[in-house]
Amino acid sequence: MKVAVFSAKPYDEDYLLRANHSCHEFVFHSETLTPETVILAQGSTVVCCFVNDQLTAAVLKVLASYGVKLIVLRCSGFNQVDIPAAKKWGICVARVPEYSPHAVAEHALALILMLNRHLHRAYNRVRENDYSLNGLLGFDLVNKTVAVIGTGKIGQVFANIMLGLGCKVIAYDPSPAPALLAKGVVFCELQGVWPQADIISLHCPLMPQTKHVINSGSIAHMKPGVMLINTGRGGLVDTPAVIVGLKNKTIGYLGLDVYEEEAELFFEDYSDQLLQDDTFARLLTFPNVVITGHQAFFTHEALTAISEITLANIHYFESGELQKVLCVE
Repeated sequence: MKVAVFSAKPYDEDYLLRANHSCHEFVFHSETLTPETVILAQGSTVVCCFVNDQLTAAVLKVLASYGVKLIVLRCSGFNQVDIPAAKKWGICVARVPEYSPHAVAEHALALILMLNRHLHRAYNRVRENDYSLNGLLGFDLVNKTVAVIGTGKIGQVFANIMLGLGCKVIAYDPSPAPALLAKGVVFCELQGVWPQADIISLHCPLMPQTKHVINSGSIAHMKPGVMLINTGRGGLVDTPAVIVGLKNKTIGYLGLDVYEEEAELFFEDYSDQLLQDDTFARLLTFPNVVITGHQAFFTHEALTAISEITLANIHYFESGELQKVLCVE
């Protein structure tokens, strides 16, 4: 089958071809899939996409007219896909529901440690021959209350990491995880989570119910100086509200690996250009904010799993074994 790969980076090409074993014809496009670039998919039966590709109703209609039958996502989230439109046009959408929950959970921990111990600031000081400790005071994580919002595979791994560090873990999820309940994790309603937590980490999918779950209302109920970590989806956070929270010191630390408007920023090198996003630029002015560019998934194990599961989805679809395709329902 001919597969058009959008938002393709050199590492995508490397790992996908390694998993392919010359079974399918891959055509790699560095461009993001948009109404303007969808023509690049002409002649393909399968389209392979990532988090910032625009699988809108209009794009899906064009893909269907080209004869595209399958969209394979190289990610677990599918908020970028108009699922009803895909069904209308007879296009199957498959994803990678689990690649390496450890990769994302460990990155969340890295952000916590960097913010708490001011490692980003300490690194720069030492390189400038400054070994002073003023402004670098941290706190012990042991006995702190960590709130996990969303206890799917990633949330559970993260919760176990924090339990291992001696933290008290509370959580919110519509379906509490039995394994965490057995370890003493207390599940609360959201309004009960905010006032308790010293650290809040977001691991839920982006859906209408979770969009801007972090907003001015929820921030108003948080502990002064709370640490907020988001390695989930950018749309979980109302960024202007968070900036207000940073300014009034309700939010004492902010660690982001995702950003609501990241499609215009992340995965590209703009080092020789002026930053056009004023909201993002404002975030960068805070010394207690650490941002990485959607890097949490980026490990060898995760890329291997993503490629292998993506190829498996294509193989099972081609062979008619639809019950094995990891379809988005």
